[in-house]
Amino acid sequence: MRGVAVGVDGGGTATRAVAVDATGAVVGRGTSGGANPNSHPPEVAAANVGEAIAAAAGGRPVGACVLGMAGTSKLVNDPVVAGLFHAAFAGAGLTEPPVVVTDAEVAFVAGTDAEAGTVVISGTGSIAMRIEGRRRAATAGGFGWLLGDEGSAFWLGREAVRTTLRALQAGVALGPLAEAVLAAAGVDDFGPLITACNAAPPIRLAAYAPLVTAHVDDPVAADIVERAALALCAEAEAAWVEGPVVLAGSVAAHYNPIGARLRELLAAHTVETATDNAAGAAWLASLTAFGEQPHPKHRH
Repeated sequence: MRGVAVGVDGGGTATRAVAVDATGAVVGRGTSGGANPNSHPPEVAAANVGEAIAAAAGGRPVGACVLGMAGTSKLVNDPVVAGLFHAAFAGAGLTEPPVVVTDAEVAFVAGTDAEAGTVVISGTGSIAMRIEGRRRAATAGGFGWLLGDEGSAFWLGREAVRTTLRALQAGVALGPLAEAVLAAAGVDDFGPLITACNAAPPIRLAAYAPLVTAHVDDPVAADIVERAALALCAEAEAAWVEGPVVLAGSVAAHYNPIGARLRELLAAHTVETATDNAAGAAWLASLTAFGEQPHPKHRH
């Protein structure tokens, strides 16, 4: 039996797997918890990946598997973590370990069948990556929440809170964005807002990001939107050499004010959107298992 090809999108909060047959048809899906061994105990992350793969394969032999995830360096470089993941792969029925790539590489193939181009991810974090031969060639940004990730949901949320704090400190009239930030935090003044934000894990600032796009008519929010789009565009241009630009992630891929403005700024390029990263990974795996296959975007 030729079995199935399985693609896995291992995110920080959820893992999604898709199995396709030799015709490219989706024959199974699996979901589980987060797969990043940096943000979850490695044994939990590994078990989640194995669970999603097993559910998607449904007992069928797996001809090839591609796993795209954040935190790949730990899987590759830490022998203990690698051992946990390889045990999970075997437990899921894989006779060969999957090809492990970054989440950005999977996002690129989810958006296009081109072999070269650039992918821009802006979700909780942000990064741009140049792709050659469907593999990472160079990156721009992606320094993490403490050192960068401009244009990401974390950055947007932090800017929303910072502009609110400045307005409170200056004693000026609060606009719609600042009022929304205070309401979301459940506070009404400068000090309590700082206390509320510092009491939560830093990444929780991303929860304020939707307030920016929801109040884009507020000049303060509009300025944040513009700065986010410009930052993401700059990273895309820094990484780009040839081919399309694929947008991925909850901020960049959607037609919210930031995604729409980013598309305007990238108008000189062919811009594609990554929709189902697990299906993109499955397509990449199917090239190994079955040879050339039509890309999911070209199927009707």
